[in-house]
Amino acid sequence: MKHQRLRIKRPEGGVVEALVEVPDAERAGLALIAHPHPLHGGTLDNKVVYTLSRAALANGYVAVRPNFRGVGASDGEFDHGQGETDDLLAVAAAVGAHYPGVAWSLLGFSFGAYVQQRVARRLPAERLIMVGPAVTMYPFEPSPIRADIVHGELDELVPLAAVEDYARRHAIRLHVIAGADHFFHGRLVELRRLVTDLCRR
Repeated sequence: MKHQRLRIKRPEGGVVEALVEVPDAERAGLALIAHPHPLHGGTLDNKVVYTLSRAALANGYVAVRPNFRGVGASDGEFDHGQGETDDLLAVAAAVGAHYPGVAWSLLGFSFGAYVQQRVARRLPAERLIMVGPAVTMYPFEPSPIRADIVHGELDELVPLAAVEDYARRHAIRLHVIAGADHFFHGRLVELRRLVTDLCRR
């Protein structure tokens, strides 16, 4: 597997840092993976985000993990999801240019799931996987593409009942990991196995 850290220019100025990991096998897809809230410690190295990248790589996807603005080598300031959406689109355009005709999958954790359901309205993609989506904190809308939610049964930040209601209202498939909290402590192996399967469907 090859990997490199890129500094990708935004159309409006500034740069976004992204870690791109390329599997040795034939490229089966591109996976854009979004981290949790940047003002609460979220980075591309978050353990859940790392787990999502392993699931993507296991399916032969190129795994792309950007840092939102204000995190790591990405300049700028937190922009409540709007600028962060632009960040992901800039990264997708730059990386996707090297893989013409290869489809994107969108994966996001917590705040990153909110940003990804915004990205799904502007970037052609074949699937959206939202892990621990913060539906009680941000204005999530119906997904315009095939979507799945993975949530912890014991999530202490985003109650499962709220996610169940969102999934039911918008006909989104919900997968619950028993005994898991918001950060999937002790349940990362189960998370990886489930997301690996979802990326394969």
